[in-house]
Order: sequence, then C-alpha cells, then structure tokens
Amino acid sequence: MTDRPATAVPGSHQVPPSPARLESDAIGALQDTVLGIANTGPAVSVGLSLAALAAAAAYASGPTLILCGIPMVIIANAYRRLNHWNANSGASFEWVGRTISPYLGFLTGWLVIAANLVGNVAAVVVLAPSVLAIFGANATSTWPNIAIATVAMVVIIAVVVAGIRPTARVQVVLAAVEYVILIGFAIAGFIAVLGHHSGTYPVTRSWFTLGGIGGKGDLAAGLLIAVFMYTGWDATVYVNEEVRHRHKNPGRAAILAVAFVGIFYAVVTTALQGVVTPAKLQANASSALVYVAQVLAGSGWAKVMALALALSVIGGTGAGLVCMARMAYGMASHRTLPTILGRVSPRFSTPAIATIASGVVLIAATWAYLLSSSLASVFSDVIDTTGLLFGAFYVLTALAAIAYYRRRIVSNAWDTLLVGILPLGAAGFLCWIIVRSLQTAPAPERWSLAGIIAAGVILMFVARYVLRSSFFQVRLEAADRS
Repeated sequence: MTDRPATAVPGSHQVPPSPARLESDAIGALQDTVLGIANTGPAVSVGLSLAALAAAAAYASGPTLILCGIPMVIIANAYRRLNHWNANSGASFEWVGRTISPYLGFLTGWLVIAANLVGNVAAVVVLAPSVLAIFGANATSTWPNIAIATVAMVVIIAVVVAGIRPTARVQVVLAAVEYVILIGFAIAGFIAVLGHHSGTYPVTRSWFTLGGIGGKGDLAAGLLIAVFMYTGWDATVYVNEEVRHRHKNPGRAAILAVAFVGIFYAVVTTALQGVVTPAKLQANASSALVYVAQVLAGSGWAKVMALALALSVIGGTGAGLVCMARMAYGMASHRTLPTILGRVSPRFSTPAIATIASGVVLIAATWAYLLSSSLASVFSDVIDTTGLLFGAFYVLTALAAIAYYRRRIVSNAWDTLLVGILPLGAAGFLCWIIVRSLQTAPAPERWSLAGIIAAGVILMFVARYVLRSSFFQVRLEAADRS
C-alpha cells in the first residue's frame, strides 16, 4: 500500500522509510458522524421522497420513518460490534469475508463500491439543476449541466485527495448550512400548517398512526421509500483507520448518524408535506422541496432551498467518494483489486489513486447520462437499484455480526437478544424489503441488479485466479464466549 517501495543504498545503514499509511487519529467522532449523515444526502433524500412517501403512507410519514429507523439502529449496532473487533477500512468486506466466506466478503465489498457509485450518479445529476435554479437559469440545458457537474466533481475530488481533515471540515460547514436551511423551512411549515394558512393540508391524528389518513396508508410501500432515505450512514466505518479511538468511535458515530437522520427526516417531512394540497404536492414531486419553499416564502427563499439541495449533493458526493476510495484501498491491500488502488499518497495520507479513479468513473457516468437519452434510461434503471444494493450489504454485515459473536448468543439471555435475535430480525426486515422491491420492480431494474451482481462475480474470479489473492484462503474467525 505504498506509492513506491524504498530501497536502501548498498553498503549504507540507511533504514528504508515506512510505507505511507492513512492518517491515524485525524478526525473525531462528531466529524465522523457528520460524514455518515452527509452520505445519506438529507436534503436530496427528502426532496426525492417527500411526495412519494406522503402518498404511500397517507401522510403517516413520521411514524413510518421512525419505525424504519429501529432496524437501521440495530444494523448500525452490528457495525459497531464488528468495528470493535476489526477496525479496518475494508469494513464489511473484511467482516463478512473473515466470518462467513471470503467469496461473499468480496461480493460485499463490491456491493459497497457499486452502491456508492450509483448513488453518487443519482445525486450529481441533481446538482446542476439546483445550482441553475439559484440563479434563475434554464435548468434543462445539457452543456451547462455537464459543466457545473464536472467542475464540482473536480473540486470534490481535490478536497478528498487532500486529506481526511479538510474533507471533514468541509463536510461540517456544508452540513451546518444545509441543516439550518431545512430546519428553518420545517419550522415555517409547521407554522403554516398548524395555523391553517390558505392552501395548506390540515394535520389530523391519523398523521401519527401507521395506517395514515383513513387507514389508507400502505406501510410496506412507505417502508420501501424510508429504507432508501436512510441508506449511506455506514460511511462512518470506512474511515475507521483515520478516526480517534478507531475501535469505538466509528461504531458509535454510525448509531448517532442513524438516530439523527431518523428524527430529522420525520420532523422535516411531517412539517413540509402539508404545506400544499396532495394534488399540488404530487404534481410537483420532482421538485417538491423547491416548490414547497416557494409556496411558503416566495421565489427568493426557493433559491435558498435550491442551495440546500446543492450543498446536500456536494456533501453526499464527497462522502460517497471517501467510501468508494477507502473500500477500494481496503480490498486492494489484499490484492482482491489491483494493488495500485491500495497506494497511499505520502503527502496527503489518502488513497489518492483510488479516489481519482472513482471520481473519473463518476464523471464519465455523469457525462454519459446527460449526453445520451438512451444511456440515461439505462442509468435510471441502475439508479433505482441503489436502495437494494445498500440493503443487501447491510443484511450481509448483520449476518457477519451474528456469525462472529455466535458463541455468545447462547452464553446469556442479554446476548441472545442483542447479538442474535435483534440483528437477525433486522436482517429479515431488510430481506423482506428487498423481496417486496423486486416483486414490484420493472424488468429493466431487475436486470440492472443482476448485471451488477454478475459483474461482481466476474471480478471475484479475476481476484481469485488472476490476481491470486490470498484473501480467499483466510481462516474464518469467531469471538470467544467472554
């Protein structure tokens, strides 16, 4: 994992310099938590889901999001336990590979990379319209969209390459502005709806039941949307080698990130979904947040909401690049990916090559999406699988926690509950979500998911038989009973 192996001069007593490593103890738990929250893309997630969730849950958005948060917290706790055992940037790749199967571990790592790549494409194509909306320009022009997305991506790549410290600082600033804007509009939304302002949709007790208004809410459909909104909090563990108290803080940060986004989403969606009538909300579903902001406060404040969306995309894309690069670095360190991706810049202490490679792929995918309507259709099908990809490796990681701590499950009732029953139940919930999603998904979306998995299988055999990675011979591990 070095840029270039050092060789001592013959006859000298010079000691070769140590290989470049990721910077340890670089960021704290709070910054790590912000990174995890940023990867969920709060403003983008709310903007894309507000209308759909209100319709599916019959305005019981808050309870649906809180209910979905329970298994997510349980999964996050599984991450915390596994990180306490093995704090490695490969995270789920290492955990699943060392407890269940190295082949399944490779596929888990591949799913992490694919999910973040696809999720970032979905976010980046939203960036330019948000920026153009701030300046009142035409948001449908192709080349301005490409130019803005490309410039933003180059800047994001530069920041992520420059180090985890500047990346974390930028994330904190972006988050502060984004959350203040959203919370401010949420307060304004509550005032308008509770004050029965003209054009608002009145709050009833049914908003706070799982059945929604008139019991017409589809809980399963609402949960499908809610799972998509939560995905991305696991970013906290991929930087565990760079976090202070690396065995403890990343896991705690994961739980805090899930808890924060759950409460944040529940409050913001409940506040904003009733600002306009259901018909108007659905008619403006593709730009729900900006439309609601305009209704609440006029076109000037709508541009402020567009700013929040742009910041959310930038923050989420930066966090996604960090995840992709750290996972590639962790996998390359075992030669399951080309070793060049495992090199660390001596100057910046980051996996610079993996970061740049991930960014270039993302830029290329964005150009393809924006320049070709046929490719855009293909990418849209792939993007629709994002939540399923995240759900799949969340399930595998929860099962890895059960496998590693299996000896403790039978040691006492408390561990039976925390280590066995709850993670298994949470994994079962996500499996149910995945199955339900596949049942209702159109054929192109299912084929996209199959293609991503097939590509992972091909890469797995390349790693095993071409790169000849020794990772596939690792002995499976398990914790003792104590």
